[in-house]
Amino acid sequence: MLEVHNFPGALLVELASEFVDAVKQGNLTNGKSLELLPIIFTALATKKENLAYGKGELSGEECKKQLINTLCSGRWDHQYVIQLTSMFKDVPLTAEEVEIVVEKVLTMFSKLNLQEIPPLVYQLLVLSSKGSRKKVLEGIIAFFNKLDTQHSEEQSGDELLDFVTVPSGELRHVEGTIILHIVFAIKLDCELGRELLKLLKAGQQGDFSSNICPFSIALFLSVTRIQRFEEQVFDLLKSLVIKSFKDLQLLQGSKFLQDLVPHRCCVSTMILEVVKNSVHSWDHVTQGLVELGFILMDSYGPKKILDGKTIEASSGLSRMPNQHACKLGANILLETFKIHEMIRQEILEQVLNRVVTRGSSPITHFIDLLSDIIMYSPLVLQSCSSKVTETFDYLSFLPLQTVQGLMKAVQPLLKVSLSIRDSLILVLRKAMFARQLDARKSAVAGFLLLLKNFKVLGSLSSSQCSQSIGISQVHVDVHSRYNSVANETFCLEIMDSLRRCLGQQADVRLMLYEGFYDVLRRNSQLANSIMQTLLSQLKQFYEPEPDMLPPLKLEACILTQGDQISLQEPLDCLLCCIQHCLAWYKSRVMPLQQKEEEEEEEGFYQDLDDMLESITSRMIKSELEDFELDKSADFSQSTGIGIKNNICAFLVMGVCEVLIEYNFSVSNFSKNKFEDVLSLFMCYKELSDILNEKAGKGKTKMANKTNDSFLSMKFVSDLLTALFRDSTQSHEESLSVLRSSNEFMRYAVSVALQKVQQLKEMGHVSGPDGKNPEKVFQNLCDITRVLLWRYTSIPTSVEESGKKEKGKSISLLCLEGLQKIFSVVQQFYQPKIHQFLRALDATDKEEEVEVSVTQRAAFQIRQFQRSLLNILSSQEEDFNSKEALLLVTVLSNLSKLLEPSSTQFVQMLSWTTKICKENSWEDASFCKGLMNLLFSLHVLCKSPVTLLRDLSQDIHGHLGDIDQDVEVEKTNHFAVVNLRTAAPTVCLLLLSQAEKVLEEVDWLITKLKGQVSQEIIPEEASSQATLPNHPIEKAIIIQLGTLLTFFHELVQTALPSGSCVDTLLKDLCKMYTILTALVRYYLQVCQHSRGIPKNMEKLVKLSGSHLTPLCYSFISYIQNKKSNSLKHTGEKKKEKTAAGPTAMARALRETKPIPNLIFAIEQYEKFLIHLSKRSKVNLMQHIKLSTSRDFKIKGNILDMVLQEDEDEDEEGTASEHEGQNKEPAKKKRKK
Repeated sequence: MLEVHNFPGALLVELASEFVDAVKQGNLTNGKSLELLPIIFTALATKKENLAYGKGELSGEECKKQLINTLCSGRWDHQYVIQLTSMFKDVPLTAEEVEIVVEKVLTMFSKLNLQEIPPLVYQLLVLSSKGSRKKVLEGIIAFFNKLDTQHSEEQSGDELLDFVTVPSGELRHVEGTIILHIVFAIKLDCELGRELLKLLKAGQQGDFSSNICPFSIALFLSVTRIQRFEEQVFDLLKSLVIKSFKDLQLLQGSKFLQDLVPHRCCVSTMILEVVKNSVHSWDHVTQGLVELGFILMDSYGPKKILDGKTIEASSGLSRMPNQHACKLGANILLETFKIHEMIRQEILEQVLNRVVTRGSSPITHFIDLLSDIIMYSPLVLQSCSSKVTETFDYLSFLPLQTVQGLMKAVQPLLKVSLSIRDSLILVLRKAMFARQLDARKSAVAGFLLLLKNFKVLGSLSSSQCSQSIGISQVHVDVHSRYNSVANETFCLEIMDSLRRCLGQQADVRLMLYEGFYDVLRRNSQLANSIMQTLLSQLKQFYEPEPDMLPPLKLEACILTQGDQISLQEPLDCLLCCIQHCLAWYKSRVMPLQQKEEEEEEEGFYQDLDDMLESITSRMIKSELEDFELDKSADFSQSTGIGIKNNICAFLVMGVCEVLIEYNFSVSNFSKNKFEDVLSLFMCYKELSDILNEKAGKGKTKMANKTNDSFLSMKFVSDLLTALFRDSTQSHEESLSVLRSSNEFMRYAVSVALQKVQQLKEMGHVSGPDGKNPEKVFQNLCDITRVLLWRYTSIPTSVEESGKKEKGKSISLLCLEGLQKIFSVVQQFYQPKIHQFLRALDATDKEEEVEVSVTQRAAFQIRQFQRSLLNILSSQEEDFNSKEALLLVTVLSNLSKLLEPSSTQFVQMLSWTTKICKENSWEDASFCKGLMNLLFSLHVLCKSPVTLLRDLSQDIHGHLGDIDQDVEVEKTNHFAVVNLRTAAPTVCLLLLSQAEKVLEEVDWLITKLKGQVSQEIIPEEASSQATLPNHPIEKAIIIQLGTLLTFFHELVQTALPSGSCVDTLLKDLCKMYTILTALVRYYLQVCQHSRGIPKNMEKLVKLSGSHLTPLCYSFISYIQNKKSNSLKHTGEKKKEKTAAGPTAMARALRETKPIPNLIFAIEQYEKFLIHLSKRSKVNLMQHIKLSTSRDFKIKGNILDMVLQEDEDEDEEGTASEHEGQNKEPAKKKRKK
């Protein structure tokens, strides 16, 4: 065969044809002879003379092309596919021929056995170096995407199906091999890598259903092992994830989009699918998965800290996608940790490194991940114990919050590993005597956690525990290497260490008092030790003499060091801790002791009871003068005495609150005890009033003003129930004592409000069980039930008409509480909403028929609707705008619980629309709340564009036209729009809604552009029939057409200067930008030999007749207004020289959006001209090119200007600047 190139051309053609026929007819005995074909093709391609082929004559190159065409159009026997593909790599091929071969090979995939595909892919990748790289990659990805889909459908289908096309393991191994082949090919051919990146980018911009699937994501993650592509791929994957979540959020918030765009699989599901599949030896993917997990957690975790609170750096809207992306990162890492042993050490190290090194930024997401990893399997982590103990060395340098989270997370490890526990105790003991206060607080937190979790023999069952312990730990406990007896010694040793803390700063003591109650509940055998400690501490500050007033040594609680005065002993917290521990001890431990008749150790509890009784009686007898805190006392923050008095006042108030709770809980509804409670409250109230009065006189409110109440949430719920709902005959007389005081009832409700606010801000409340979500939820349900009953049975109007008192009425406070509770429940207890609503329904007694959330929410909504109607039907002077606004907020919260497809939702929408149409209260905030509610409901049913148009007509009618000679006809669709509310309230609200609609339209146009760019040209003929009446295109044009009429109204409205005008100009600019985007989309479409639809022509005509000319007159109106206001400023007194420049600066700032708008209009017109040329449709016939910026020198005006005062020079310069700003753009236009 070495002499083949010397063969005559006709012989070569004949030889090649023989081969081609043999392949087509399947006559090959084995594929060996195929090795000769490339040599024949190569020789044939070199022949320059014309050769007889078929009926005509062709050159050698063309003969080769025809033969390859014939070969690829015939049938290939599947056993020779690999050899045939391999053969082509030695044939010199043109780009067109490569494409023909690649297409043929890709169609053969589905005809081969799964095991034959990897070698075929390998040969195809080698062939791709000649061209068609994109087609090769797309073909491979599409094939495996299809296989995966079929496979998952088979698995989720009938379990009894005997024949599953491919076993799962085999498919994954084949995919793994192919991914390795592709990565290897990319290492040798960078161009292939670039094509793969283009695929990922295209998938990100357009409809990614074709390119993005679990297989392709696994491929991208493997490519990250190639250094030159690593950063790019991770960036693209990161933006793909966040875009996917943002799209999902956009879709969920708009019925308009849901109807147009089918729901597609989320990228997060695909990535987690990859994690699941990686169990089949996909080691090349796992490293990429781990890195992606950490990238997502680092990029989208909670951001900077402000005043100890975590602030999301991004705005409210983008917060949800960020949270989802961060959670996805954590899920990737957790699932990878579970599946791959090899990578566990690395994941744990990276998490712990971040916990230690990022002390200043919030790392709760990493601590949660660590906790999940440890919960999954504490025993597995014993192998990594050295890394955990190393982390403990940094405890004293970490912020307290981080330490507490970390300790909670590693707590299960302490039970299985003695060495970890011992090293932690050593670190905590060192920290106990560290110089930094935070380190000492960390030590206390650590020791308290150990006390909670190491049970002493004989302690009550853990059913009373607040923190659930994973099943894996319970399993571990069986194998513990130490028992409860050892635990007792260990716990008593820790108690000794903690007693030393009682001599430290107030903050450290405070932590101890807050933690003791939890320890007691979890480890009841420590009761004796804890109660004795608390008793001895209280004795230091207690006056034992029964007649001594006041009963507590407040002086001893305050530390004076030179000029510095600070709190040494938080006595109120100590008493609070004693009161709660005592109550728990009496209710849980003593009944058991009485059964066993063990009464030796009851001394301390009796002592504490007597002391609390004595303190109560003497506090009631004490006057404020006894504490030196009467009205004449100094409470200023600038003097030492003032600071000291402030501290004392807060201590006394705290003690009063603790005693109120103690006396109520031991009262058993005795009248005397309730009188004591009221007396204590009067003392609290008196002090509180003095402090408020003094603070009112000072410049600022005191920082401590918002001190948390010492009442526990459980007590608040019991107290409110007793005050408002207890109708037991025997309790009537004693409760009337408390009910007689309106102040006390108001105080009870306001503390409930404070607790709910605390829950909203921090996620938990202070006091016992405040961090136990179950109990907090139970108390929340009880409080809501009472507040709801109180508000609905005694309306505000009834209560306020009785007696006018300072402050809010109880009913209004109840409503405020309800509003906060409904939003808190949706924030923290989303899964329990059904339970919450069931708890509110007093009539519901275990019904057999299940009532849905929508029905229950609708029932509550009806109650609040009645209340709102009552307010709206009242006289104008009686209209309570605060209450009306609260009711609207409550209705907004509750309406979120309604299913948008339900009849209840439709009723709610029509009710809200009716209210907006019929009520014309001139209250801006109420109007804003009502309109927000209307729009939030409306977007879940249909697009709000027609609503926007109607409202804009109302605004135009009320505010009048920019041309004062024009009389505007008043439409009055919505009575809620009136002269007072039209601008800025309603106007700004409508513009923000219009922005959202524009954003949705923009998103749809981007989606369409992506689809057009991915359309394949041979399919033009078929797509031509379907695409012109694309429903998405039609919807976009209708939306923009209606928005155009909305802007048409507003641009003619005489809006007041300021925010309305600025926002309108910016939104008009967006409107034109999006019209331009649509025009550019049609430019793309026209390339695919499609025309533009008729309704697009109508839209362009409408923009030319109804919007552009009016925009220019609106700009003139604004500029005239500005120049008038400038003249007005100039005419003022001449000595105010600063007024001129500032007014000028403001005028320039306010007219800044104008050039942007003009530019946007001109860009739109420029692309319209292009589209007219390409589509052969004259779209410019209705558009008059703008002449707004033509410069004409008007003689008469020039003379007037020249004659003006020199004082107005500055003004002239400014207008000159304006002219200069505009001129270059004018030149650009003439180009």
